[in-house]
Amino acid sequence: MIDLRQLREDPDRVRASQRARGEDVELVDALLSADERRRSSGVRFDELRSEQKALGKLIPKASGDEKAELLEKASRLAADVKAADAEQHEAEEETKQLLGKLGNLVHPDVPVGGEEDFVVLETHGTIRDFGAEGFEPKDHLELGEGLGAIDVERAAKVSGSRFYYLTGVGALLELALVNAAIAQAQEAGFTPMLTPALVRPRAMEGTGFLGQAAENVYHLEKDDFYLVGTSEVPLAAYHMDEIIDAEKLPLRYAGFSPCFRREAGTYGKDTRGIFRVHQFDKVEMFSFVDPEDAENEHKRLLNWERQWLTALELPFQVIDVATGDLGSSASRKYDCEAWIPTQGKYRELTSTSNCDSFQARRLSVRMRNGKKVQPLATLNGTLCAVPRTIVAILENHQLADGSVRVPEILRPYLGGRELLEPVAK
Repeated sequence: MIDLRQLREDPDRVRASQRARGEDVELVDALLSADERRRSSGVRFDELRSEQKALGKLIPKASGDEKAELLEKASRLAADVKAADAEQHEAEEETKQLLGKLGNLVHPDVPVGGEEDFVVLETHGTIRDFGAEGFEPKDHLELGEGLGAIDVERAAKVSGSRFYYLTGVGALLELALVNAAIAQAQEAGFTPMLTPALVRPRAMEGTGFLGQAAENVYHLEKDDFYLVGTSEVPLAAYHMDEIIDAEKLPLRYAGFSPCFRREAGTYGKDTRGIFRVHQFDKVEMFSFVDPEDAENEHKRLLNWERQWLTALELPFQVIDVATGDLGSSASRKYDCEAWIPTQGKYRELTSTSNCDSFQARRLSVRMRNGKKVQPLATLNGTLCAVPRTIVAILENHQLADGSVRVPEILRPYLGGRELLEPVAK
C-alpha cells in the first residue's frame, strides 16, 4: 500500500498513477474522503474519552443531586463514546479496504500504455540464421520429444492440459539449470532458500496477488491456503511483522519453489508445449533494502539477469514494461525476453520489479535507522523460470540432426555433457 500522508499531500500524482495504470481514478477521492472520516472520527473519539475520564474523577467526590446529575451525564457520554468508537472503527476499515485496492505509484520514467507499449532498452546476442545453416528449426516440443526430455501427452492424461513431465535428460537439464542459477545467486550474495508452496491469505494479500492477479491464484478453500505463483510471496512474507536494523541491509534471498498459476484469460494462447503451464519450478531473487537504495538494487537485479541469460548464450532484449502491465505492486518493471526461433519473436524469460515500500507496508516489514523506524523497500527478480528457459535453450542451441548443444555454464552440472542427443524411439 502507499503512504496515506503522500496521498494527502499529492493526490494529483496518485490520480495520474491510477490513470496511467488504466485503473479507477475515482478510488483516490473515495480514499481521501474515507481517510478524512477516519481522522475526524478518531479526534472525536479521543475528545469524548478525555471528557469521560475527567467526569469519572468528579463522580466519587460528588454527592446528592450533583452526583445523580453527573451519573446521568456519564451514562449519556458512555453511549456517545461507544458510538464514536464504532464510527472510528468503521472509517478505519473502509480506509483500509480502499487503500488495499490502490496500486503502487508508478515511476515517472515508466512508458505509459498497455502490454504492447513497452520500450526496448537494449538487445544482446546474435539471432541465428537457420536458413544459412541449411535447415528449418524445430520447435521445443518436437525437439524435447526427440530427446526423450518432454512428455505432455501423458501429463494431459494424468493432470490435463498445460501440464508436463520432464523425463531423462529433460529432468537432468532442469536440475542443472537450478543448480547453476543458485550458484550464480550465491556468488552474488544471495542466501539460497527452499520456500513453502502453501501460504496463508495475509502473505498472498500482502504481496499484492489478491487484487487484479487473483484470478490466476489457486485457493484451497477448505484449509484457506493459497498455492503460490512465485516464491516472491513466501520470501516477501519471511520478515513479516519484523523490524530489521538498517546495518543488516540489504538482505538478499534466492528462493527455489514450485509455482502454480491458473493462467486465466490465456485460453488458446501458447497451448503447445511447455511455454505457458499451470505448474513449474523457478529460482527467484528477492531483496530487502533501504528505500534510498531501491533504484540501484533494481539495476543490480537486472544486471544479474543479463549475466544469467548471457551465460546461457541466448539472444535477448531488455524492455521497460508499460504502466498498464506492471501489476499492482511494482512501480517499475524490466523484462528480459529471449528470442524464440520458431515463433520469430522475443518472449519473456525473466522479470525484475521494484516495489518500493508497497509490499513492506502491507506486510509490516520495517527498518530501524537510529531512532527512526520506517517501511523498507522490496524488490524481486526471476533468475530462472525453468520450462521457459528450457524452451529457449532447446530452440536456440539445436542442431540439424535434432541434438542440442549444451551451454558451457551447464556442462559441469550435466557430467561434462556437451550435447543432448535424440533417443531411439
